[in-house]
Amino acid sequence: MDLLTVFIALAAGALSFLSPCVFPLIPAYVSHITGSSIRNNKIEVDRKLLLMRSITFILGFSVVFIAMGASASMVGRIFAEQRELVQKVSGLLIILFGMQMVGWLQLRWFMTNKSWDAGRLQSTGGSLRSFLTGLAFGSGWTPCVGLALSSILLMAGSSETLWSGIGMLAVYSLGLGIPFLLISVVLTYSTGVMKIINQYVPVLSKINGWLFIGMGLLLFTGQLQKIGAWLARYTLFDITL
Repeated sequence: MDLLTVFIALAAGALSFLSPCVFPLIPAYVSHITGSSIRNNKIEVDRKLLLMRSITFILGFSVVFIAMGASASMVGRIFAEQRELVQKVSGLLIILFGMQMVGWLQLRWFMTNKSWDAGRLQSTGGSLRSFLTGLAFGSGWTPCVGLALSSILLMAGSSETLWSGIGMLAVYSLGLGIPFLLISVVLTYSTGVMKIINQYVPVLSKINGWLFIGMGLLLFTGQLQKIGAWLARYTLFDITL
């Protein structure tokens, strides 16, 4: 897995976190996994407990996403002889996902999603509950995350190795998890940061769309691997999977 792919997967995860469908719900997720409430314009909870529950929540959705990456890679290996065709089809789909994010398309079937009722997990205590909530989040992702996640899964399906596909989704999970961890800590000081960042969420959603349009074009034309190979000559670290 080259450095360009790592950057794309990491950026996709971070921009997914900042999507209009996810970011506004972060206080609710943090309150649920910690069993805390918002008072005095902040979430009142022990920060050590918050970090522990946030990490187990991140591990929960990471398990789901990485399993998806492994499955996508296995499917891709079945069509290994038709890799060029798979890359072109994947590129076109990613371009469509990007156009949906930018707002050029309004295809309702792109916006369908599954959901779990987090209230069912109320009887489960401690870190196990936050882990199961993470599994629920990963299994029933919101539409905005679904588009970005589907794009990374398509890339994983067109990758050359199983480990490369797993690596892409691991990096994507990292891109989604690190901002969640940081914001959850910030919320214990003030929820005002949510209002500030919310002003830029629509713009960030469009940036997400443009990122995937560009990525889809590179994948469709076969330039993604060429650029990655070229950049690999100038990197200090070998990230080959």
